Amino acid sequence: MTLNFRPLRSNTFTMMLGGCLSALVFTTMSRVTEADNRPNVVFILADDLGYGDLGCYGREDIQTPNIDQLARDGVRFTAHYANGAECTPTRAAFLTGRYQQRIGGLECAIGTGNIGRYDDAERLRKTNDLGLPTEEQTISRLLKESGYSTAITGKWHLGYEPKFAPHLHGFDHTFYCIGGGMDYFHYLDTVGGYNLFRDGNPISAEGYFTDLMTDEAIKFIDERMTEKPFFLYVPYTCPHSPFQGPGDAMCDPLKLDSPLWNQGKAPPDVYIAMIEHMDRRIGHLIQKLKQQKIEKNTVVIFASDNGGTLSARNAPFSNIKGTTYEGGIRVPAIIRWTGVIPSGVECHQPCLTFDLTASIANIAGIIPAKEKPFDGIDIIRQIADAKPDIERTLYWRKPRGKQTWMGVRQGTMKFVAVQQADEYHEYLYDLNSDPGEATDLKDKRPEELAQLRRKFRQWEQHVRRNRRGQPQ
Repeated sequence: MTLNFRPLRSNTFTMMLGGCLSALVFTTMSRVTEADNRPNVVFILADDLGYGDLGCYGREDIQTPNIDQLARDGVRFTAHYANGAECTPTRAAFLTGRYQQRIGGLECAIGTGNIGRYDDAERLRKTNDLGLPTEEQTISRLLKESGYSTAITGKWHLGYEPKFAPHLHGFDHTFYCIGGGMDYFHYLDTVGGYNLFRDGNPISAEGYFTDLMTDEAIKFIDERMTEKPFFLYVPYTCPHSPFQGPGDAMCDPLKLDSPLWNQGKAPPDVYIAMIEHMDRRIGHLIQKLKQQKIEKNTVVIFASDNGGTLSARNAPFSNIKGTTYEGGIRVPAIIRWTGVIPSGVECHQPCLTFDLTASIANIAGIIPAKEKPFDGIDIIRQIADAKPDIERTLYWRKPRGKQTWMGVRQGTMKFVAVQQADEYHEYLYDLNSDPGEATDLKDKRPEELAQLRRKFRQWEQHVRRNRRGQPQ
């Protein structure tokens, strides 16, 4: 990991700082058995936000001052990846802290209206079992059982059936969009299904969903009945289609055949307005932490659930959401923890969404079940200790219909493969010299290609399960 502190510090000072930060983290974690001074955690997740869609990631025509300030106050990641190339898989991996392939049925986004999109998901849908089972270990339940107040305000997308509702996964307070995308003002999806829920039941409301969910998050912070720590999960639907800005309200719901549902053709001014408004509301949320005088004892995490669509800016990376090219899985990520993570840090350590889960668990001093250990690493501790980058092997697999995208990153080398019916294509890239994945090296470096292909197959056999718990 390369840590670029601003202003520049000497190596000796950096080593001293790392030691002090390590002590701070350890002290915080040791307080679990005393007065419960464990940090609050706010995890903000954008939906379909491209790597380059923020000011702090190079976009100049979108103003995101509040998210940019988080980056200045903490760490900005340059090699953070979503666990999935679409939203459901990443959300499943975050909540369980494990590869989503271990669950079964959630390797691909659940289709609008509760549709399974690949073999195992289709099978589960037939028996009304498509979603995140309550017997799965989740970070929300672990935190609740350890004494945290827990809330989700935003997008769920982990099962339409009431038995998969978030209040059954350890969330005390819930307010959510049940599916993948909906009219921001009338809460209907592309098949006319109603999406606004609380505790497994549909509810009525009025307003722009980005505002509603942020207001709910602020209300949760305001109305805490005790001084115990809280975990607040704020998964926005922005900037997922339909493309509607805060000023685009209409009396009638958006027509089901409206071009605004097309993920790849957002009107540029609307796309910008959506992101800028989300940033504005995130600013209000951060301000509430200040007003409550809990800002310094609150870890704020921001990330995206997958790469951007054709409507987004994924530069300098290639391709889009749904693929295992960098543009489909590399996403912006920021963490601010005042007094523990120094300001102005850039982290180049390759990491995944479920590393955030492991970090949150360690912050709270909780341990997963022995039979379901987390797959991620504590990335916050690594940054706080100013540790160097470690080499990791990261994996992706996303089936949909008859097509399956695969990916492996080891060091700077990247293996990408796609299976389409009877056709199979694979590629090899060096991300150090070719971050845009423009030059295929498989013919020049066949041994490395074979090694990564073999690693993928071994991983696939190890983690991919169907819901009965047997290898597929």
